Amino acid sequence: MQKISLFFHYFFRFIWNAVFVISYPIIATFGILFIGLTYVFSAISRLLAGLKKGKEEQSYKMTDWVPLPQAESLLEAKPFKQIVFGPTCFQLRRIDGVPSVLQDHIFGSKVKFMEEGLLLEKWNTTDSKLLPDFDICLYNPDRDTLTPLTTIKCFDWHLSGKEDNRLQFKWFDGIQGGEVSVAI
Repeated sequence: MQKISLFFHYFFRFIWNAVFVISYPIIATFGILFIGLTYVFSAISRLLAGLKKGKEEQSYKMTDWVPLPQAESLLEAKPFKQIVFGPTCFQLRRIDGVPSVLQDHIFGSKVKFMEEGLLLEKWNTTDSKLLPDFDICLYNPDRDTLTPLTTIKCFDWHLSGKEDNRLQFKWFDGIQGGEVSVAI
């Protein structure tokens, strides 16, 4: 019995070593090809991105106040915090230097100009574990008031329509979507 088990031990060890010796060059070649293809496609992507005209890459410095193009020369923003793998939140202030209720809050980059004022995405927290948690607010620059309209728990939202004194917001969190209608 000892000789039979010893035979199977040597036989399976030989098979295992043969499989390893034969497959190792194949696996190593695949790894090298994968890294090479990734490098080639990355180089092509950088080349094509350099040829793209139009929107230039925005980089924010933590000390720069930049006028918001969506706010029609009314507000300027300064980056407050960059969420890892997520959006940047901003501090806002008026360009004309008038003290404002905006200085007490942190806002997202979505700004929508309307007749009634500006729609702003006011962040309730900057803790990445608790995001997304936003209040969609209407800012009236004439009276310097910030009126919360609704709370949205996802990054992907937009104003879908406006009827009389009601605004319709649509949102999608990656799994489900919905619509919220609020009065202004």
